[in-house]
Amino acid sequence: MTTPDSQRSRTMRAVKSKDTAPEMIVRRLLHAAGFRYRLHRKDLPGKPDLIFGPRRKVIFVHGCFWHGHDCRRGARLPRTNADYWRRKIARNRQRDAASIDALVANGWRVLIVWECETRDTERLKATLLGFLRG
Repeated sequence: MTTPDSQRSRTMRAVKSKDTAPEMIVRRLLHAAGFRYRLHRKDLPGKPDLIFGPRRKVIFVHGCFWHGHDCRRGARLPRTNADYWRRKIARNRQRDAASIDALVANGWRVLIVWECETRDTERLKATLLGFLRG
């Protein structure tokens, strides 16, 4: 018999931090457009998902729930242990802000792509190309 807590633990353990579906959508769009990039450089604050070194630009692909986006999915908290999740997401947001500030201070331009934005690929492609060509 599985309890709600053990089910949630199993679900949360299955969530990946790299090569997520939204990240793969962004990578495929950019690769098809001819852009080449590095992945998850550990020497940069926040280990950005995609790095365009010569352009001094980075892209983070954020999950709406995990990074506290203001969309419908990001605003939803689990019914159990809500205080824990509220604190965890707040820490994630603080860490994200500190990473972005450090990158900008070192001359990097930063784009955040939210998970919910990957559903409209034409709009996403226009955003990505505008950021990288601008």
